Amino acid sequence: MLIAGSILAGLAALLHVYIFVMESLLWTAPRTRATFGTTPETAEITKPLAFNQGFYNLFLAIIAAVGIAAIVVGCKGIGFALMFAGVGSMAAAAMVLLLSSPDKARAAVVQGAFPLFALMALVIAAFE
Repeated sequence: MLIAGSILAGLAALLHVYIFVMESLLWTAPRTRATFGTTPETAEITKPLAFNQGFYNLFLAIIAAVGIAAIVVGCKGIGFALMFAGVGSMAAAAMVLLLSSPDKARAAVVQGAFPLFALMALVIAAFE
């Protein structure tokens, strides 16, 4: 289960890097605006907020990735802690999105599925 949890955490990290790119680098691009349902005017006004939010997603991805790397080099405790922190925060953010904006349930599920499954696999691995 540790391998499954690590793979799922890696997929969650990759998704959050992609979200970072959309939010921090491509926020006003037509495809990103379509993904987030914003107008050109709204995207321009909210660009600084999205830029900042994108970096939160990047930092969560980095935490999970460093946890995976720690597992690979044999630092199991540190790796578990970092992966739990990274994917746990990702899952919690998805839950906040779902509860605060039920109309964005699809986005919350996309954002939270890999982290949630990674958490479940890591919990099982912790007791093996």
